[in-house]
Amino acid sequence: MSSPLTLAPGPATQRPRRVLLALGGTLILATYLFLVVLQPAEIAGGVGSTASLVSLFGFLGGGALLVAGILPTLSTSSLVVMPLGIALNIAIGQIAGSLGMQIYLDAIGTVLVAVLAGPAAGAATGALSNAVWGLFNPFALPFAAGAALIGLLAGLAAKYGAFRRVYLAPVAGLVIGAIGGIVAAPVAVFMFGAAGTVGTNAIIAAFRSMGDVLLVAATKQGLLSDSLDKIVVFVLVALIVYALPQRAVRQFPFARNHRVLGARSAAVAPGPTPSGPVTATPPRGDAAPDA
Repeated sequence: MSSPLTLAPGPATQRPRRVLLALGGTLILATYLFLVVLQPAEIAGGVGSTASLVSLFGFLGGGALLVAGILPTLSTSSLVVMPLGIALNIAIGQIAGSLGMQIYLDAIGTVLVAVLAGPAAGAATGALSNAVWGLFNPFALPFAAGAALIGLLAGLAAKYGAFRRVYLAPVAGLVIGAIGGIVAAPVAVFMFGAAGTVGTNAIIAAFRSMGDVLLVAATKQGLLSDSLDKIVVFVLVALIVYALPQRAVRQFPFARNHRVLGARSAAVAPGPTPSGPVTATPPRGDAAPDA
C-alpha cells in the first residue's frame, strides 16, 4: 500500500498548511471577484493582456498554494492522479466544446481527484486545469474559480457519503452543478456576453425570447446545463471508481480513511496469523488529517 510522502502532521505543522490553504482559496476568490467586478473584456483576446495575466497568475498561484498546503497529506498515488485529472478535464472538455454540446464534461478529472484524494486536491485540480487550459483557450481561464469550487464541493460530498451508493452520486451532482451554474453565470455574461457553445447559446436564446434579461437567462441556462452536466459527470466518476480494483482505491488515504466507497474503500484488517486470531493494525502515517 502506498505511504504518504511525510508523516502525519502535528498541531505545529498543521498551522502553516492551513495558512497555505486559506491563502490559495483567498487568491482564487479574489481573482474571481476581480473578473466579475472589473469585467475586463480584453481577456478574450488571449493571455497577452494585463487582465489575462492577472487571472492566469491568480488562478495558477492559488492552485499552487492549495497544492503546497495539501502536499504533506498526499500519498504518491494522489500526486500521480492529479496530473491525470487535469489532462482528462482539458481533453474531454475541449472535445465537448468543439462538438457544441449543451453540457461541458470538463470536470470529470476534478471530481475523480476529489473523490480519491479529497476536497483540497479536487479544488487544486480544478483551478490548475482551467489555468493551464487558458493558455490556449482564453475562454476557459475565467472559470477556474468555479472549477475549484466544484472540486472542493465534490470532495466534501465524497467525504460525507455521496459515493457510498451509486444512486447518491447524481443527487450530489445536481446540487453541486446548480451551485456551479450560479457562480459561472456572472463571468459568462459580464466578460463574454454569455457566449458559449452552440447548445448553450440556443438555451439562452430560448430564455431571452421569453422576456428574460441576459443575466437571468444565462443563470437559468447555467442551472440547467451545469446541473445536467454534473449529474452525468458524477455518475461517470462513480462508475469509474467502482470499477477500480479495491486495492487501487485503498492506495488513497482520503478514500480509505473516510470510507468514501463504503466497505470497498475501508481499511482491511490482516488475516489470521499462526500465533493468534485476526487483529487489526492501526493506520500508518498516512492517516494524517485529510484536507
